[in-house]
Amino acid sequence: MQGTDLQTVKVLGETSVNLSFSKREKHLIGLAVTLTAGCSLCTNRRFKEALDDGITKEELIELTDLVALTNAGVVARTALSSWDDETSSKCTDGVCSVS
Repeated sequence: MQGTDLQTVKVLGETSVNLSFSKREKHLIGLAVTLTAGCSLCTNRRFKEALDDGITKEELIELTDLVALTNAGVVARTALSSWDDETSSKCTDGVCSVS
C-alpha cells in the first residue's frame, strides 16, 4: 500500500509542475488539501515551505479559518441531507450521491 501512495504523490508532484498556477497558489491549494485530509506532517511541511516562500503567518491563519469554515459547511450540509428521506433512498450498494 505504501508503494502505491508514494507513486501517487510522485505523479501528483509531476502534474503540479505543469499547472499554470503560481507557486503561491500551489502552496495555498496544497495547504487546503492537507488541512482537510488531516495530515499533520504534510501540513507542517507545507506551512514551513509557504513561510519560506513569503506567505505570511497571517495569510496562513486566514487560509486555515477558510478551510475550517468550508469543511464545517460540508459537514452541516451532509448532516442535513442525511435526515432527508429522499436523499437516503439514493444510497444503494455503498454508493451514495447527494443532489
